[in-house]
Amino acid sequence: MSLRDLPGVDTLCTTLTTSQTAHDLPAMVITDVARRAIERTRAALIAGEDPPSAETTAANELAQLAQSATRPVINATGVLLHTNLGRAAVHPRAAEAAATTLRSSSNLEFDLATQHRGGRSSYGKSLLTALTGAEAALIVNNNAAALFLTLAALSSGHRTVVSRGELIEIGGSFRLPELMAATGAIIDEVGTTNRTRKGDYERVLMGAALALKVHPSNYQVAGFTEEASWAEVADAAHAHGVPLAADVGSGLLDATVPWIPGPPPKWLTNEPGVRQTLEDGADLVLFSGDKLIGGPQAGIIVGTRDLIVRLSKHPIARSVRISAGALAALETTLALYANDQTLEIPFWRQATAQRDELSERHQLLIDSVPLEGTLIETESVPGAGTVPGAGIPTVAAAFTCDADRTWADLLRRRLPVVTRRQDGRLVVDLRSTDRDTDQLVAEALTEVAGTGG
Repeated sequence: MSLRDLPGVDTLCTTLTTSQTAHDLPAMVITDVARRAIERTRAALIAGEDPPSAETTAANELAQLAQSATRPVINATGVLLHTNLGRAAVHPRAAEAAATTLRSSSNLEFDLATQHRGGRSSYGKSLLTALTGAEAALIVNNNAAALFLTLAALSSGHRTVVSRGELIEIGGSFRLPELMAATGAIIDEVGTTNRTRKGDYERVLMGAALALKVHPSNYQVAGFTEEASWAEVADAAHAHGVPLAADVGSGLLDATVPWIPGPPPKWLTNEPGVRQTLEDGADLVLFSGDKLIGGPQAGIIVGTRDLIVRLSKHPIARSVRISAGALAALETTLALYANDQTLEIPFWRQATAQRDELSERHQLLIDSVPLEGTLIETESVPGAGTVPGAGIPTVAAAFTCDADRTWADLLRRRLPVVTRRQDGRLVVDLRSTDRDTDQLVAEALTEVAGTGG
């Protein structure tokens, strides 16, 4: 190929569109990709290289762009709250509430009763105080924002006392010490990585602005360990007139899980409840909306009225406020808790699905696809950095095939199906899906099996 063989932008765009390699992307995007492909090919030719054609380069980039556009997938991994797959799937009523709100104007900051401007999320805050027993609540756009706001409003330029073992890093290389430093808070580490006692806090709390305790929701420290309880840290902090902010992360509203018949399941052992953490003396409790609550992405702060007012008046509160659609979805989700309909929330419905039902669903899947499959004993996991080390005993379908190829082929479909590979087999765990998608999973497996999977 020589420089004279390079197509013009319009010609390449026409070729890409007529050959169906444009993937229905907007014409403006196709033109931009075509122009870049021609420029890269020209530069490579001038440098004496032997590059692929501009059409091939453009087609590959368009395929990658089409794959990267946000769209639904079927999560058959067995990770119920898969961070990379959007965490919690919300209840249909929550999704409809968000869609309805976004399709029209709403009373987002207008009080229909007083006919004056109102505060955002008054209803959601009322639901949260009723569900947790807190005096007041504040809703922002994610839990990292909730922590950032708390530290900036209460501790900027002053000391925040925190256990050295709780200065964690979570997904995406997000490090708590870096967030704390960005707020202007001065980190005062106490204890050691594996052992922190109440006395460690007591020695340094005098003159501090805030005590912070963080639940290490995405890892475990085992062996020679010791940890001061929420109540012990609260006692130490209050003895010095210092408020305690507790970041429980996952958002289990009540550790007794009254919406599940019988005692709390083993996989929730040691997971702190928001209500219980407040009862233990925390002045503020911070948590996510899209983890164990099963709602949309949100950061929630509940606690004493005076501290919530301070947070809500801080300038950062406006920059991290929750969107109208997410707020509508969160309010609808919280109302399900308040109306004793918690087990209708997808996460809790999936987490409590019975073994007999799951065995039946997986066997039907095995019987309906042209691959050699068998039921296996395995574990689903809550996911999203919640309940570290905990698994939910379950069954799944394991298929003997070219697991790597089949796994990749399932991802290339218009409605991708995300599975997992284990011991050389393709494993489909339907606990993390709803029954109404089982037929779609079967059709996907049948299709890829027919292409050599």
